[in-house]
Formats: sequence, structure tokens, C-alpha cells
Amino acid sequence: MNKRISYLLNTVRYLHRYSSVLTPRSSGTTRKHILWISRYRDPLGNVNFRELFLNIFPSLHGSSLRFLSQKTDVFSTGAEALVSEQASQSSLEAEKLDDSGSFKAKHVVDHDDPFFNSLRKCTCPCDALDLASESAVSIKHYTNCLTTAWRLFKHMSEEQQRYEKQLIFEHPAFAKLCQQLLRDSRRMTRGDLVFSLHAMVNLGVPQNTLLVQTLLRVCQEKLNQLDNRCVSVLATTLSGMDKDKNVSALQAGLQLLVEQRISSIKDIFILQNLMKCMGKDVPVFLKKKLEMAVLKEIDHLTFPNALRVFLALVAMNYCSYPILTACSKKIQENVHDVPFRQLILILEACHTLQYRNVKLFSALADYVNSTACLWDKRQIILFLSACEALGFQPSELMEIFAEKLTEDPEFLNLKNLLIVLRVYSRLNYVPRVQKHRFFETLQSSLNKCLPQISDTELLKATYSLCILGYLPHQALDELLQKDSKDELILSDDLYKEQKEMMLRCVKTCMELDSPSFTKPAFVVTENSSSLVSLSLRKAQEALIELLGDENMFRQNVQLPYKYHVDFEIRMDSEGKKVLPITATDDHPDPSVQRLALLFVPLSTFCMGTTHPQGKLAMKKRHLNKLGYHVILIQNRKFQEMTNEDAVEFLKGKIYLENTSSSSEATVQDNN
Repeated sequence: MNKRISYLLNTVRYLHRYSSVLTPRSSGTTRKHILWISRYRDPLGNVNFRELFLNIFPSLHGSSLRFLSQKTDVFSTGAEALVSEQASQSSLEAEKLDDSGSFKAKHVVDHDDPFFNSLRKCTCPCDALDLASESAVSIKHYTNCLTTAWRLFKHMSEEQQRYEKQLIFEHPAFAKLCQQLLRDSRRMTRGDLVFSLHAMVNLGVPQNTLLVQTLLRVCQEKLNQLDNRCVSVLATTLSGMDKDKNVSALQAGLQLLVEQRISSIKDIFILQNLMKCMGKDVPVFLKKKLEMAVLKEIDHLTFPNALRVFLALVAMNYCSYPILTACSKKIQENVHDVPFRQLILILEACHTLQYRNVKLFSALADYVNSTACLWDKRQIILFLSACEALGFQPSELMEIFAEKLTEDPEFLNLKNLLIVLRVYSRLNYVPRVQKHRFFETLQSSLNKCLPQISDTELLKATYSLCILGYLPHQALDELLQKDSKDELILSDDLYKEQKEMMLRCVKTCMELDSPSFTKPAFVVTENSSSLVSLSLRKAQEALIELLGDENMFRQNVQLPYKYHVDFEIRMDSEGKKVLPITATDDHPDPSVQRLALLFVPLSTFCMGTTHPQGKLAMKKRHLNKLGYHVILIQNRKFQEMTNEDAVEFLKGKIYLENTSSSSEATVQDNN
């Protein structure tokens, strides 16, 4: 009897809907009954939110949530799948992702329907809920009201969202809408189903409620019926949910479904979204399948998709050089359209994926450099910090930023000062113009911060300035006082070794970089071992072939201040003749030139250049103070040479008269 009355009421409401023209209530009218801070108090205000969804139906109260067991097949039968693929399309389709990574929704409905005409005029989520309470008579009406509420909600600011969320949950129509979804979940079309789940989760409905768990369960039952676009929406929803039995089972089924359908997905937007949502736990073979699917559609890559594919690869923790190269070219072509936040995300993505593309980084740096007047100093410092993590030196931008700092030293609070010192010291950049004023600005800012600076921050700041060859006397005095009291390095400090290394470098700089330090006439050296590492065996053999005897050089040389030289060669004052080591040891002569050959990894240079980074530049400077002419050699490039080329390369580096050979070797290093 109750069912017949319900059907009769629905029929009357359905006829009434088409007999009148629907007009949405204004935002002001909408909010009159929900001003919970005013004189009217909503009857649902005291209801616990979880209890609200667990008590939508008295008949369901106390019933346990049904979870998918491990033995349950998450797919329907093959016959059902074939038939269901021809089911009616959803009233909602996914469009492209906006900048926030959320789905937009568009209506595929009868434009003459007064209900949907009214729905399109809603300006806030509560307008859509008001319309649902007044005029919705079918599940499609309710689902469209819900997705419209979510669409309007996601474009609000965080503060507006906090206020609006409370209004939504206290709105009388919201409980009714949830009741309808729970009652008709198994009769919903596939689009209505996934978009309703997506909206509910993103509006903040608790995951452990009966409503959300029921929608998850129905999605499991209808998984094979979902088209590719719905699969993409469902993957996005699940990626933002906590792990539970239903979510885990649905994700496992979704992964199998994607694996089966991957060859039929031609939309690069859907592909990149699946890459992002599947995450880094996806098996490698599926990552490669997704990579190949994207590469097939790479010719249709758009600039917005190029930005998103970068982030998708990061989410999947998969470095695909072909995809990244194609995306990089598209970004370089449209660099002036890249929002600043995206610039940072691109650099961070390249760092995470260990992708090195000097052309891309240079294009981004040139863009920021050419528009530096438009950026705030905080934005520029973020960009420089991202470049520092990559080991890339945007020299022109660093020069401009140094000038900005000298003009506005108040910007350098403790946090910004530490970042500036770290960036400039690691990338080994000293401004060409107003060098002394730049260092004085940094020292003055550091002195102002000394009263509140921590011991670790003080050590880092002085260490960075010392690497650049500048001694901040006041900060050093305070640092040494703390060191004498054993306050800098504690016995149980997790970073004890790192701090000891930094403190040792500071003390070395205080001695060697001091104006009172004079070049020694002779430096006592010792061989720690006659053996060399396998990576230097090739260099040893090349030197023997070039110089004719092992007595013409020393290897694995230990110097004062704990410095180390791979090979040491001594030459006459004109640099034309190599002298035997034993002869020069017996008769020390200040006029004898000492060459120090250092075979260093590529990572010790700024990316794409032969410009040494901070620690290597400091070592080179100190070896010069000790009387050595330092020759830096990229070990990887050297190992790739043939034996004949290796000999010629060292010959050009050692003998001063072979300038042409030295230039060619430098060009080869740069390439």
C-alpha cells in the first residue's frame, strides 16, 4: 500500500513539474533558512553527520556494510559486459581537467526541460539543493543537482568552502538527496553513478558512511559497464580515498580493466589521468603499456596536456624520456603561457624523475629573466631554489636577483637568507656587478638574525658564505664560541658527520681564505696508497704512455687540510717539461709548477657547463692557495674516450703550448 501511494505522489509531482515554469530562487532567498548563526536554527544542526547517513532508512539502521571478499569476482559475466556497453549514455560527461585537477561536468540533457534550465542558473551549492527539494522527481534530477553543487563548490576559496560545506550538510534537502542516491544506486546510469560518488567524496562525506560504501559496492558490480571516461572519473575519485576493503577491491579491478582496455583508449587526457590516478604502485609492465599508449597519441599532444603529463609521470614515478622530451618541446613553444606555479612544478617533476633537459631549463629561466619585473621576489627565490635542486645555474637571473636584494635588504629575513645562501653557494655564483655590496648585504642580514638564529642555521649560513670565499667575521666569532662550548655538535646528533664536515670546511676557509695567508714555498704531501681505483686505471695508463714512466707523476696524493689529489705532476717554470717526482723531492724549488689532476663526476658541475659547483670550486680555490694549478676532468667523459684520445686529451691539458688541443678537449667536455 505504501509503495502505491509513493508511486502516486511521484506521478503527481512529475505532472506538476511539466505544468509550471521553474525559476530558481536567488542566493539571498536560498540562504534565509540556513543562516545557522542567526535566529533560525536548522533541525539537523544537532545531528551527528555519520549518524545522519547511517540512519537514512530505518530498515537499514544497524545493518553492517557489505564488503567485497577476496573470492568475489569484481567483473560481471562476458555476456552482461557486451550488452551493458550499449547501455544508455550518462547525463553527465567528463570534460578536461581544470588547473585544480578536478573534473568539470557538462549536461547532456533536453535543453527545453525547465528543471535543467533552472539548474544552469544556480550560483551556489545551496541553490541547487533548493531546486532539488522543490522540483526534483527523478534520480537524474538528484544526481545533476549533486554534481552541480560540487561544480559550484570547487570554484570557491578555501574560506568560502569551509562555510559553504556546513551550509550544505545542514541543508534539509541534502539528507533527502542522499536518501534518494542510496535507494536508487543500483538503478543509476553509469555516468550518474561515478559522478555522484565523485561529488560525494569531494564534498567531504565521510568514507565510512553507508552511502559512500554502497556507491563503491555498486561501482564494483557495474565495473565492466563503465566506459573509458567513467573509468577515468572513478580512478580520480579512488585516488583521493583512504584504503579500505571496498576501495582496495575496486582499485584492483580497475587496474585489470585498464590493462584490458588500454589499447582502445585514444584520448590522451584520459590516459594521463589514469597514469596520475594509478600511482606508483602500478606494476612496471602496466606503466610501459600506458607509456606506449601515450606515445601513439603524442602527435595530438596539446600544451595543457603536456603540463599534466609531467605531473602524471611523477605520480606514477616513471621516467619516460620520449614522453618527457615531447612534452618539453611543447612547453618550450608555449613558455609564455605557463603559469608561475606550473614552472615550479615542472622543475620539481624533472628533479623527481631525474630528467635533465638543459634546453627546457634554459627556456624557463630565460622566460622568468625576461619578465623578472613582473615577479615578486618570493616567486623568484622559489624558482632559483628549484633550479638549485637540479644543479642548474640561471646566471642572468641570479645576477638580476642579486641586484634586487641589494636594493631591498629588508626582504632577507632568516628563512629567505638561508635559501639565498644555499642557492648561491651550491651553484657557485658571485655577482659580476656590485660583488662587495652583495656580500655586505648578506653579512648585514645575517648579523641581524644572530640573536634568534639556531646553532644549526648559524653553521649552515657561515658554511655557505665561506664556500663563496667570503668570511663573515661576527658570525664566525659566535660560531667558534659555540664550538668551544661543544654546543654545535652533540654526541647523539643525527647529522653529526655532516656538521663535522661543514665545521671543518669553515675552519679551513678561515685559514686559507684569510688575507694574511701566504702561499707556502713547499707543501708536504704523502701517498696514501700506490693503488688507484678502477675508475682511474685508464687515466694511470694514459699518463704512463704520455710521460713514459710512473716516476713522472704521483697518484692518490694526500695534502694538508684533508684534501686529496688523484694525480700530481711537476713541471719546470715554463711549463714545457715534466720533472721526475724524486728529483724535485730531493731539491725543493719554489719555481717548480705543480699540477693537480682531479677526475670528478659530472654532478659536481653546474648542469650543461664545466662551471664547478660550490664545494668543488672551494677545493680548487684552496689548492691554488697551496700552490697547485688544478685541472678538472669529467671522469665519465674521459672513460668514454678511446685510449688514443685519452692520451691526446691529457697532453693538451698538461702542456701549455698545446693550446689548440686543450680547446678541442674543452669543447668535447662540453658536448
